[in-house]
Amino acid sequence: MRAILFLILAIIFMFADRRNIAFHRVRQAMDYVVFPIQYVVDLPIDMTNTIIDDFSTQQQLLKDNASLHAQVLLLQAQLQKQYAIVSENKQLKELLSASDKTSGQVLVAQLLAVSSDPFLHQVILDKGTKDEVFQGQPVLDSSGVMGQVIQADVFTSRVMLLTDPKSAIPVQIKRNGIRAIAAGSGGADNLLKLVYVTNTTDIEVGDELVTSGLGQCYPVGYPVGTVITVSHPADSQFAEITVAPSARLNRSRLVLLVWPLKV
Repeated sequence: MRAILFLILAIIFMFADRRNIAFHRVRQAMDYVVFPIQYVVDLPIDMTNTIIDDFSTQQQLLKDNASLHAQVLLLQAQLQKQYAIVSENKQLKELLSASDKTSGQVLVAQLLAVSSDPFLHQVILDKGTKDEVFQGQPVLDSSGVMGQVIQADVFTSRVMLLTDPKSAIPVQIKRNGIRAIAAGSGGADNLLKLVYVTNTTDIEVGDELVTSGLGQCYPVGYPVGTVITVSHPADSQFAEITVAPSARLNRSRLVLLVWPLKV
């Protein structure tokens, strides 16, 4: 009953507001009174909605930023992978060119690990006896001799690099044919030294050393290194000669295992 009464009153007021100018003026006057109250009442709601919108926008920006950051990392990883593929292809081409200079069968192998012992200059390859790798087998890269296999397991093999303190390789000076032994220095500088070379021997800085073929281990004429220092101590009959290896011992990831020709 009360609802019907309110409905009737509302219809009367609507009719009066439409037909009676006095009612219209009263309504306008009431608007001036009600507007500030309505504004004050709506202000917390508007502020709350604004804060919620700002927070939602900030959350979306953070989410978008995290997504973009992840995409950048993914693209960088893909780019690095492409660089690695390009580098590996370059090494394979260099090895293919180097294999033409060797006599006998060759097999490309990949480094799996490097010895963490500072006194051992050794690496592990991904080829073993299942690939007919044998102890004493020479290992080369595209630039020169790296070392030889000292242990062959079924799936992997261990290689002693030229710079290992236990390594010794027969060499020959390319300029004049003088033979010597290049031994590993075992130091962090990754150098070789010529041992038991007398002070009168004709060896100069810049001389290129190649394998002599003696010892029947390494192929003949393959680059070993370049003489970088020659000194003649007054208290010794032997010269002190250091050699920088031709092989990229710290950079090559792909190497060649060589099977010398059987005579």
